[in-house]
Amino acid sequence: MTPLGAKMRQMRRDRKITLKQMAADLNVSSAYLSALEHGHRGKPTWYMLQRIIAYFNVIWDEAEELQRLADLSDPKITIDTAGLDPKATTLSNKLAHNINSLEPSDLEFLIQEVEQRGARARAKK
Repeated sequence: MTPLGAKMRQMRRDRKITLKQMAADLNVSSAYLSALEHGHRGKPTWYMLQRIIAYFNVIWDEAEELQRLADLSDPKITIDTAGLDPKATTLSNKLAHNINSLEPSDLEFLIQEVEQRGARARAKK
């Protein structure tokens, strides 16, 4: 499941909306919506995301959160390490080979670590 998919599912459940009902209301197939929630489809188009935001009738902060989550929800990400330090390629490959065995707490630690180190590096520039 993607970050956007998890949020959409939570919002549907909080509002007691079925997947089929939401799909019908958005004029998309329930298979598409299910695939979007489960991460079997890439992030939605900008237009579809705007329709989802309007469907849930969310305020600015929540709309921005949905946009941020959509940006983090490509389940088939490609990392281009060409021209970078060889360690970047090693890291990308090790993560790809081991991500399915990491616990949620490990994933959260790695996310925070990458965000912190990235922020420090950007601040130095």
